[in-house]
Amino acid sequence: MLRLTLRFLLASLLLLTLSRLGFSLWQWPRVQAAGGLWPVLLGGWRIDLSLLAILSAWPLLLSPWLGHRPLATRIASYWFRFWWLILVLMEVATPQFIIEYDARPNRMFVEYLNHPHEVAAMLWHGYKIVLAAGSVAIGLLGWLGWTLFNAERQDQRIGMLWRLPLTIVIFLAAFLAGRGTLAHRPLNAAMVAVGNDGMVNQLPLNSLYTLADAIHRMQDERSSAALYGTMPEAQMQALVRHAAGLEGAPLDPNLPSLHTQTASAYPAQPLNLVIIVEESLGAQYVGSLGGRGLTPQLDALASGGWWFERVYATGTRSVRGLEAISTGFLPTPAEAVLKLPRSQQGFFTLAELLGRKGYHSRFVYGGEAHFDNMKGFFLGNGFDEVIDLPKFQTKPGFIGSWGASDEDMFNELHARLMQGGTQPTFTMAFSVSNHTPWEYPQGRIQAQGEAASVDNTVRYADWAIGEFFKRAKQSPYWRNTVFMVVADHDARVTGASLIPVQHFHIPALILGEGITPRRDNRLVSQIDLAPTLLSVLGTNSTHPMLGSDLTQRSPNRAIMQYGDTFGYLQGDQLLILQPHTPAKEFLYDRGHETLTPTARNPALAELALAHALWPSWAYLNERYRLPPSATARKQH
Repeated sequence: MLRLTLRFLLASLLLLTLSRLGFSLWQWPRVQAAGGLWPVLLGGWRIDLSLLAILSAWPLLLSPWLGHRPLATRIASYWFRFWWLILVLMEVATPQFIIEYDARPNRMFVEYLNHPHEVAAMLWHGYKIVLAAGSVAIGLLGWLGWTLFNAERQDQRIGMLWRLPLTIVIFLAAFLAGRGTLAHRPLNAAMVAVGNDGMVNQLPLNSLYTLADAIHRMQDERSSAALYGTMPEAQMQALVRHAAGLEGAPLDPNLPSLHTQTASAYPAQPLNLVIIVEESLGAQYVGSLGGRGLTPQLDALASGGWWFERVYATGTRSVRGLEAISTGFLPTPAEAVLKLPRSQQGFFTLAELLGRKGYHSRFVYGGEAHFDNMKGFFLGNGFDEVIDLPKFQTKPGFIGSWGASDEDMFNELHARLMQGGTQPTFTMAFSVSNHTPWEYPQGRIQAQGEAASVDNTVRYADWAIGEFFKRAKQSPYWRNTVFMVVADHDARVTGASLIPVQHFHIPALILGEGITPRRDNRLVSQIDLAPTLLSVLGTNSTHPMLGSDLTQRSPNRAIMQYGDTFGYLQGDQLLILQPHTPAKEFLYDRGHETLTPTARNPALAELALAHALWPSWAYLNERYRLPPSATARKQH
């Protein structure tokens, strides 16, 4: 069994490496533009070893105990022959899949398996030569595997004294190889991404890995309709478009939310945009929002900018906040789009839109950007760079469990902004300090009570914001940059209510040299911030976002997803949808933070249901995107 396993590992590594090398040479101009061959091969070996260690785990672990027994060896032989054939089949199927979809086999491959008759007919009528060549390759490589993994010999019997120590060594080796890293989180596709070309980012993977990953992720694609009920599509589209202020026929029938937004500002030159996303900084901590007064620096900054007093997050996790801020997408009961398979390429983001306007876009994060698939999603959807801790140009002074401290992240942000240049930039920076286990550099704040606490970490995060803006206001980039500070979500979202509305309340501030100070007490959702920023930048644009440009329109609603519970807050009326349960309506008393049951408004119930259904529909049908640009059409 040990001989068979080693033979399988070596043969499979050789197969996958030669396949990856062939694909890289075939796509060489794109591989070269993304950084060359070495990152693809190095990342590929990590992925291959991880996958093969998982496939080989049980024969490896049992080999000291049963490797000398013919039956066990024979079972292992057929096990390796089966997986060898699957590896061969997936790699042989990959070139045509890349031609069709510019990606390795993914969920589309799985979905095609549900239609065997149509697929067989398509292959026979349109791809006879490809089918014949693939069959020959599978036959030859399958025969090779059948021969290589023949169980004609057994391992030598290992003495009982050595079996347990050898098993422990094998387990540790297989575990480390399978995990793929000693970092906080196991190896994943985002860790081997090499650039912003989605197809090249898949070359370090192998096609069995991408298929298995797609199958796993498809489990998270829960549809709102399965939980909350259905509505005629025409009615859903009409309700959602009317609520967003979109009248008349859509610009593109295939992209029903696509519309043109005219900016309300007219700057003399393109302005840079910096969005600072603050981890877990809920309104409960912010004095000027009625909170506990732990953010004096942010409160002081608020007096010099456009301060939103009633912004509500769309969810309770960072990926949900990043989803709303960077894409303007409505929340769903499924995972945020950063982690879902259909949105890894071609999904709308601010970065893609601004990139078409000549901007260079980057995401700055003090931790490991593969967490929550941030790196993979952003590089696949318009961001030119992902700058996480390993890519910092400034040396961090403090690194905690989640990465570099907020002040170190701001040092890196400042350094990048100081590099200047003639090309406008969009930078989204995400902090990490305000997170358990509440780690931050000593000597920055006057800690109160237990040093490692959420209160003191909020104080530190606020101090870091203040220090950054003191420096920013003295820097040349201040004159031509629009800044926004916004939380991803609140911390410790709890409560006996179906939706604890007060814990969705977050701070949001737009500031810069040209921003007129004001306090805005309108009811606003996180999805309204991106369209508003485009208007403040002076960027006329066509996009699919359903949020409102707050320089021109007041939506008077907020949208919240709390687990499987969906909330639509309009004024003081909160309509709540729960799985397989009739809608409930409450009056929300903001002063006392209470929900009082009230009679259901049928029109509001329909409006809420439409907004709960629409994002699932748009995601599953891949309708939240920009039309191909002229350049993209020409390249295609």
